[in-house]
Amino acid sequence: MKDFYSKSKEELLGYFDTSELGLKKENLEKLKEEYGENVLNSKEKKTAIAIFLEQFKDFLVIILLVAAAISFISGNKESTIVILAVIIMNSVLGTVQHLKAEKSLESLKKMSSPKAKVIRDGQKQEINSSELLPGDIVLIEAGDVVPSDGRVLETHSLMVNESSLTGESESVEKISQTIDTTGLTVGDQKNMVFSGSLVTYGRAKILVTTIGMKTELGKIASLLDETEDAMTPLQKSLEKFGKKLSIAIIVLCIVVFFMSVARGINILDSLMFAVALAVAAIPEALGSIVTIVLAIGTQKMAKENAIIKKLHSVESLGCVSVICSDKTGTLTQNKMTVQHLYVDGKVVESEKIDLNSKIEIGLLRSAILCSDAVNNNGQEIGDPTEVALVNVGHKYNLAEVEIRNKYPRLKELPFDSDRKMMSTLNEIEGKTYLITKGAPDVVVEKAKYILREDGNIEKISDSDIENIKKANINFAEHGLRVLAFAMKEIEIVRDLEFSDEDSFIFIGLISMIDPPREESKEAVKNCIRAGIKPVMITGDYKVTAKAIAKEIGIYKDGDETLNGVEIEKMSDEELMKHVERISVYARVSPEHKIRIVSAWQKLGKICAMTGDGVNDAPALKKADVGIAMGITGTEVSKDAASMILTDDNFSTIIKSVVTGRNLYANIKNSIRFLLSGNTAGILAVFYASLMGLPVIFAPVHLLFINLLTDSLPAIAIGMEPSHGDVLDEKPREANAPLLDKKLSGRILMEGMLIAIVTMVAFYLGYAKGDVGLGSTMAFSTLCLGRLFHGFNCRGNGSVIKLGVIKNMFSIYAFLLGAALLYMVLLVPSFHEMFAVSDLSVMNFGEMTVLAFIPTLIIQVLKYIKYDR
Repeated sequence: MKDFYSKSKEELLGYFDTSELGLKKENLEKLKEEYGENVLNSKEKKTAIAIFLEQFKDFLVIILLVAAAISFISGNKESTIVILAVIIMNSVLGTVQHLKAEKSLESLKKMSSPKAKVIRDGQKQEINSSELLPGDIVLIEAGDVVPSDGRVLETHSLMVNESSLTGESESVEKISQTIDTTGLTVGDQKNMVFSGSLVTYGRAKILVTTIGMKTELGKIASLLDETEDAMTPLQKSLEKFGKKLSIAIIVLCIVVFFMSVARGINILDSLMFAVALAVAAIPEALGSIVTIVLAIGTQKMAKENAIIKKLHSVESLGCVSVICSDKTGTLTQNKMTVQHLYVDGKVVESEKIDLNSKIEIGLLRSAILCSDAVNNNGQEIGDPTEVALVNVGHKYNLAEVEIRNKYPRLKELPFDSDRKMMSTLNEIEGKTYLITKGAPDVVVEKAKYILREDGNIEKISDSDIENIKKANINFAEHGLRVLAFAMKEIEIVRDLEFSDEDSFIFIGLISMIDPPREESKEAVKNCIRAGIKPVMITGDYKVTAKAIAKEIGIYKDGDETLNGVEIEKMSDEELMKHVERISVYARVSPEHKIRIVSAWQKLGKICAMTGDGVNDAPALKKADVGIAMGITGTEVSKDAASMILTDDNFSTIIKSVVTGRNLYANIKNSIRFLLSGNTAGILAVFYASLMGLPVIFAPVHLLFINLLTDSLPAIAIGMEPSHGDVLDEKPREANAPLLDKKLSGRILMEGMLIAIVTMVAFYLGYAKGDVGLGSTMAFSTLCLGRLFHGFNCRGNGSVIKLGVIKNMFSIYAFLLGAALLYMVLLVPSFHEMFAVSDLSVMNFGEMTVLAFIPTLIIQVLKYIKYDR
């Protein structure tokens, strides 16, 4: 059976073979076998070992493993150990990161209410909520967490906060009547309650309709478990780059291998020569360096109130082109706030209430008396709407405890959806008054008199009614919730009847809203400036959502709005056609949020999603960057997200975008540094092969360069501060290649320069008839040349323009790398391990000059092209 809200109580009791006396004891075991427990299940997770082994799927890693095996067979155990150490280190890092990420379902389970009050066999009893079964009759009251999805059979002013499921901050009043309409979203099913939501007012008797994974909360758990993490643009680029590089390396190694065999070199030596080339070509430390640079970025962002859970999300922020933001608690304060008072034909802003105006203060006093919320030293208890009324009183020194003690409540008529009113009977200055609050149309219809500014009471006129209706419509069009207040004197204290709610003296209207955060407007403005489209996705109503979106700049003239029912009728293709024009989505479900994110992703956009509720979690996980709120966010949303804002400040995202864009530029410069240096090694090895020269590098030489002297400058480049205002740049395309023609040309040119001086150094040593000296000269020149090259890769300008000491890390990296090189060259005990020969003072001088020449040429070219 579907759409339980559209079925009558009798139909549902019959369908579940139960009654209002509850399930029969003899049927429980059979039902347990059929339905199972009321718990959230998760699919079997991969073991740590399986995750660790998955890290070895990368093609570059496979090539390195082959190189390690060949090195081991040929007796080069040092190379084997170093290669395996790098591979294992990267795999351990990847495994640890993965194991930290998946906690969402555990948090969802914690949301389940541990106990439930049920009626079984006519007796009231308390059981574990995990034992609930469809057909159970459950009693809920204020303060309870709803233990399962259920149909309301009987309600006594039941109000439920479903914000974690629907995103709507305002508590929902529940009814017990059947709803004839079909196809309603969760937020519109007024006679249903849902697992995980909070009862804020009243009490009710409900019939359990669904439990466990079939509840709305369970569906979110399923979505969360099924949703795959999206690869970041950098991960995609590195994957494509890795495949292309792998193919190129294999082809090159095969060519070099057969060339060597053709020259008469034995197969094992030819194989070692090919391995040397592979080792020279593969940037072994690239994965570690990218991880370290991103980790450094996360530390910086943590100081700016953004906690990054998934490292690659830092870089993704740099190319975000769409931010789908939840409204409640993200763009707004998640707190109903009084905006205006309407009294005697005039609108008064809540900040400008006149303490000397009897009618204005009288309206506030009536609002406090006809409500039950309290604000005890900042601890707010009660319905959010009533809390707003109490809070505005506090602003004008009208404490609810004092007011209610001074004018005690004698009787009351609770709110219900049929009357759309609540009334209290209070003793005020020796007389008893009925004070009523409710829907404006209902209260005005029952009003016969109106309270004037001077305190006089007059018969209400048609023009008065017209003005009240206009004010109400105006408030509603701006997305404000409006309550009307009225009163009448009752001479005798007695039990109240609904018929007493008539012949009112109209006092006034109070409008309220969950207002935008103060910083939201500026943040949205900066979003648009950065070329990012902000989109509001909320469970609230269209009018309210549109009003908020318009106020903070998300909704512009010509934009479209869409609600959940309309999305449901659209295919994915139709949604994709409209998605770029829609800036506001209202009354949406978790499934809709995923469809919206997916539509943007299919258009090639990098999509960020912000949120704080359980309902946001699947979309947070699906998005390229999921951003949860640290203060108001649920644990589920935090676990599903890749980034958490510790200050719940939307503008923090923009700071993170700046950091992300700068980090990507730095990572690209680091890759340029690594690849241009590796290109130099490849060209030198390939040249030696073509010219029939001896193997100029031992594999350990190339590993020393790639892992030690290369890593330090690459990390330093990753810490380069921002140059220029990156906020004015447009987001880069998601499918933009990591290596475009311009960068590839630059890498080749710089690699050739370093390769030329490397071969000159080899010939200087080899000319003396010593292959070992030639190899040592080539190794030391290539190593030092790449260390100097680190200064070239800091940015587009020369070091003069960038600032010699602006990035001190680059200087430290050069000095430490040079120290390691000279230690290997000068300490005799390292000579055998690193296959180097003794160098004379002349050799050191030649090597240093040759190593500096490429950097000198590149810096002159940079100065001519960029600085001038």
